[in-house]
Amino acid sequence: MINVAVVGVNNIGKLHCRNYLRHPDAKLAAVCDLMAERAEQAGNEFGVPAYTDLGELLRLEQVDVVVVATGGHDKGSHHFVPVMQSLEAGKAVLVEKPISPDIDEARQMVAFARERGLQLGCNLNHRFAPAAYRAKELVAGGKLGEVLFINMRLTIRNPADDSEYLHMRALHPHSIDVMRYYGGDIARVQSFMTKAPGRQSWSTVSVNMQFKSGAVGHLTGSYDMSMRHPIEFCEVGGSDGRFVIDNVYESMTYYPHHADDLTVVRNPLFGGMQGFDDTFSHRINRFIEQVKAGTLPEAMDASGADALAAQEVIEAAIRSHQRGGLPMEVEAFR
Repeated sequence: MINVAVVGVNNIGKLHCRNYLRHPDAKLAAVCDLMAERAEQAGNEFGVPAYTDLGELLRLEQVDVVVVATGGHDKGSHHFVPVMQSLEAGKAVLVEKPISPDIDEARQMVAFARERGLQLGCNLNHRFAPAAYRAKELVAGGKLGEVLFINMRLTIRNPADDSEYLHMRALHPHSIDVMRYYGGDIARVQSFMTKAPGRQSWSTVSVNMQFKSGAVGHLTGSYDMSMRHPIEFCEVGGSDGRFVIDNVYESMTYYPHHADDLTVVRNPLFGGMQGFDDTFSHRINRFIEQVKAGTLPEAMDASGADALAAQEVIEAAIRSHQRGGLPMEVEAFR
């Protein structure tokens, strides 16, 4: 049984708690939040000890995994301290995205986990759906041939205007992780950004990409679209075929170049994913499975290193925008 503590028990943290409560191989051991009232409420709701001091929790509770679901500016500036504290205590860590909006802190977390040989994962949950798995099998099995292009679109409605680059840093770890999942590392980017009427932050973006493999790609992202319509689209084209994933998990269609027959994978009405929150369950299930199996840190799916690689692309895109759309090299963490 994997004992789990959740740090940060607002909305996303509580979603994590519910998943560990019902997981057959995990036990929710404790919760922690700097806000005493929130910690106490979550402790009462989930029937576990509640703390406001992570150090005290780690001293008093038997914990294998720490989940960091704290917030902060750009949805992740409060991740660094609890992640480092947990790694220092020798715990496996699953951190919410973005791993950190501060690229130096993100690099420190990944380097420290690597140095200690500890599992560090990130909740990049968009890749954890049956449609995405089947598409990955096509790529790995050579059904697309050589990957030539990847087109990605992720658009939601979020009126938050907390900081200039909130949209890029908080939302697009998901988009870029999906693109890297199918295309590998990204070498160069060129970006253009705009603001919807009344906005203070750059709320809609267009990013051109060149992958290290030579493939090309494009990301369209926005915080200005309706949530009533499909939010995500991914198209990957290769020399022998292409596939399209519609709306995260709803369907995947494979189009072979040399045949008329299509392969369509649809989310079933009965027994399938019931909503977007199920991507959390799929991601958490995989993390617990890999922790239980003792998967090597460098082999973890959606690892801290993957999350850092996505943030490096984001920072390069921001630099490109700041320089009038000049192409920028993506820094590679060593």
